[in-house]
Amino acid sequence: MPIRLGLIGKTNTGKTTFFNAATLSSEEISSYPFTTKKPISGISHAISLCVHPEFKVQDNPNNSKCVDGWRYIPIELIDLPGLIKDAWKGKGLGNQFLSIAAQSDALLHVVDASGGIDSTGQISEVGTGDPISDFADIEEELTMWYHKILEGNRDKVSKTIKSGSDIDDAITDLYRGIGVNAHHVKKALISTSLQDKNFDDFDVIDSKKLASTLRRISKPTLIVANKVDVEGADKNFDRLRERFNETIVIPASGDSEFSLRRAEQKGLIKYSPGSEQFEIINSAELNEKQIAALDFIKKGIMGEYMRTGVQFAINIAVFKLLKMNSIYPVADAKTLSDKKGRILPDLILLKDGATINDLAREIHTDLTKGLLYATDLRYNLRLPNDYQLRDRDVVSLINASKK
Repeated sequence: MPIRLGLIGKTNTGKTTFFNAATLSSEEISSYPFTTKKPISGISHAISLCVHPEFKVQDNPNNSKCVDGWRYIPIELIDLPGLIKDAWKGKGLGNQFLSIAAQSDALLHVVDASGGIDSTGQISEVGTGDPISDFADIEEELTMWYHKILEGNRDKVSKTIKSGSDIDDAITDLYRGIGVNAHHVKKALISTSLQDKNFDDFDVIDSKKLASTLRRISKPTLIVANKVDVEGADKNFDRLRERFNETIVIPASGDSEFSLRRAEQKGLIKYSPGSEQFEIINSAELNEKQIAALDFIKKGIMGEYMRTGVQFAINIAVFKLLKMNSIYPVADAKTLSDKKGRILPDLILLKDGATINDLAREIHTDLTKGLLYATDLRYNLRLPNDYQLRDRDVVSLINASKK
């Protein structure tokens, strides 16, 4: 299954523009609240430096694509309906939102850095809104959702613990359906110093603290400070970084990225997603307005922030928040190919700490049977099955039958 990233935030923050830019989709964009009435899914890509130049071969990608030495790895991006206050109680599109958000591996929380929306998500005069409050409002909704699950099942957890289960397993069972695992729960209990406290003695403050920490650990989140191209947004970007200094904040202009990708699609410019520059290759087809817009992007966005931030946010979510590594498994160690002769065909994303055994299981469960070891093809080393893979490792799995 591909990694799934959820776009969250209030209405009119530019989530759908971000989504369209990242997926080259054309979903409806308007200033009406809840333009996105149902979750919309599309394919975007995380981008990683390909290994084929290092091995001096020409690759034949199968599950990804290689462009100018960069691997584009498919990931699923979901544009979720905007939240309103008390969504955790089921108001607005809250239940639908939360059920889909639960299936996301990480969340990109889009805020309007220009301060151009009010507390309800309605368009207002630029500078009058507060992106810090907007972020805090949505985070509180997510925390209260987690808290409601815990508080509503206290008797169940208590009985499970008294029947012989430990607190980690009892709480994990409550949240398993929304992608929470035992590691998340254990880490949250340790972080809140509640691991040794009797569950029946948890007060509301304890359960709220646990819910908040568990939400943060199980659904890692970064802030996309969108509309940073609007005058005055830079000050709010700085405020966001200072106020939420434990959260990654990415400055972004969804409008600029969308314009660049459309222009590239039409053959007007040469541009790679996430690049720090672009090149006009068909100036004769551009009108004055388009030339002015591209000039603004070059100076006002890339000149100030190096990039539009859309692709950067996706890459950061995959490789920093989720701590994924790019692994290249091949069948033939000499030709770096699979059984069909394709060179470096697949790139598999595995979480930091994943082992050779985990890689074999990811490719096919049967591969773990009779697995002897793996060969690191960069250094010609034999790797034990419990070796923890590193980013851009190229390996060949050796099992009893193959040997």
